[in-house]
Amino acid sequence: MALTSTKPYVAVPRDVVENFNGKQIVYVCWDHHMLFATPLMLVVEPGMSFGDLLENVVKPLIGPDPDSALVDLTKVEWQKAGRSWTPDFGASLAANGIVHKEQLRFSTPGVNSLLGAA
Repeated sequence: MALTSTKPYVAVPRDVVENFNGKQIVYVCWDHHMLFATPLMLVVEPGMSFGDLLENVVKPLIGPDPDSALVDLTKVEWQKAGRSWTPDFGASLAANGIVHKEQLRFSTPGVNSLLGAA
């Protein structure tokens, strides 16, 4: 169905980094895992270390998954911007080049679906 606007439409984005009071959005996705239908959306400080992000934010969020006990987030395969990537766990998100609205993906070979249900 076609729509006709009676006046020009001006989109005003509300999710720009300037609106997050020094924080940024980071998406984290557990590839090939069925319990999480979408990436986790996190609002975090760019100065937080990548290791702290995993230990204090991501790990508790994936904890309810029965397979999470099998996952060592420092040894999974990471992707950033669609490419294989090796993070520096001691460096900040900013130092790792993680910007506002970045999507990080990790895969866990051998643990590819909820309790092996593919």
